[in-house]
Amino acid sequence: MNPSDLTPLREFLDRSRSLFVLTGAGCSTQSGIPAYRDERGEWTRRQPVTWQAFSSDTLARQRYWGRSMIGWQSFGRALPNPAHLALARLEQNHRLSGLVTQNVDGLHQAAGHREVIDLHGRLDTVICLACGAQSLRSKMQERLVAANPHYLKQAAEAAPDGDADLDGVDFDSFRVPDCPRCGGMLKPDVVFFGENVPRERVGRTLGWLEKSDALLIVGSSLTVFSGYRYARHAAELGIPIALINRGRTRADSLTSLKLEVCCAHALAATVGMV
Repeated sequence: MNPSDLTPLREFLDRSRSLFVLTGAGCSTQSGIPAYRDERGEWTRRQPVTWQAFSSDTLARQRYWGRSMIGWQSFGRALPNPAHLALARLEQNHRLSGLVTQNVDGLHQAAGHREVIDLHGRLDTVICLACGAQSLRSKMQERLVAANPHYLKQAAEAAPDGDADLDGVDFDSFRVPDCPRCGGMLKPDVVFFGENVPRERVGRTLGWLEKSDALLIVGSSLTVFSGYRYARHAAELGIPIALINRGRTRADSLTSLKLEVCCAHALAATVGMV
């Protein structure tokens, strides 16, 4: 990357005193967490389980938790990369109005970021659909492993959002623990495909955007409306938009600046000079 290629981004950040940031999967790929889509915005693997399937199909839940048990071994050890650290530094320098992430990995908080809204929830928390009790995903992992030790022999590549590529594995005998408090169904505290982002979460984040003087989008194709709404709303308000993402995005026509470069490299090289 030529340093001069980052001059427009540096100038964009330098002009802003109240920057709203939206991050997507591309912000975490340098931490070893794969993205769902390629540079054309196309799926790179089978679509993830939907809320409808998870909630109504026993085998779908067995398959989800079985793959998650294997995938958590790497996902749970992921560390913040230079993109997360650079954005946390911008916050520490009082340059941000807020940060919203489409990711469920908690890496912004791990990098020291404080004002973060996890638009789609957090994978490190589990919730009971019956009584609402919350627990740590790490505790769920212990219960999953204790109930299904033989499945740990499965070797698989990491997939997005703590999943693992285990196509063809039979999960009929996989045992999914119930809520230890009431015996209810347990679910990761994330927004599945087919669910809606909580309305109050959307309202709060749009409020942040409306008080901002610029929008920076990091590592998102914005294919899903839950992310695209921020670019569309910013454009309606006349708020300038900069986008760092490799490949096509849904908001390409709305941006005043787009860089098709590695998010981690671009932010690490730029933020230290703003």
